[in-house]
Amino acid sequence: MSDRKAFTLLEVLISIALLGIVIVALFSAVDMLQNSNQHLAKYLKRSKAVTNVTKVLYLDIVRSDGNITIQKDEFSRLCMEETQNSLYALPSAKVCWIVLKEKNTLARIEGNGYQLPARTEAKVQLDPVMSELELFDIYHEKDKVLVLMQQKGKEPISFMVQGIAKPLPKKREAETPPPASAPSQTQTN
Repeated sequence: MSDRKAFTLLEVLISIALLGIVIVALFSAVDMLQNSNQHLAKYLKRSKAVTNVTKVLYLDIVRSDGNITIQKDEFSRLCMEETQNSLYALPSAKVCWIVLKEKNTLARIEGNGYQLPARTEAKVQLDPVMSELELFDIYHEKDKVLVLMQQKGKEPISFMVQGIAKPLPKKREAETPPPASAPSQTQTN
């Protein structure tokens, strides 16, 4: 037998070829992992945005005075005449959620004492919150508010808020109090 102290050229070439195959497999696994992480990050970002939208809408309804109007004409809208949930540090605000025609975008409008459509002099904040909306329906009956939303190609979102009573009509105070009856005076002699 020969006394062997080194690798043959053939053994080195086979080792390099095997190492090349292993490295290619490792790089493809790392690339798949990076793609998976990017998709997960995008999904989490979209999911967080949807969660924030539903949270703000939920808080707008819960913190409202119960004076909620729903209109479904050329575009759907939900308005709360007074809510304590202000994103712009207003003590109380009128908030409307509407679906704009451009890309079916759901937008939140916050301000005081404005009418829709808002004029340029109205001091309101308009926040587009969700685009490509296929469904935005609100139902209000007794003390319950049901919200249904769905973006194009996404899972539908729905939630119900209970305990939202319509405000009682304000009692009209009498303009002048009724005259007090004068005590009868009888003269005795």
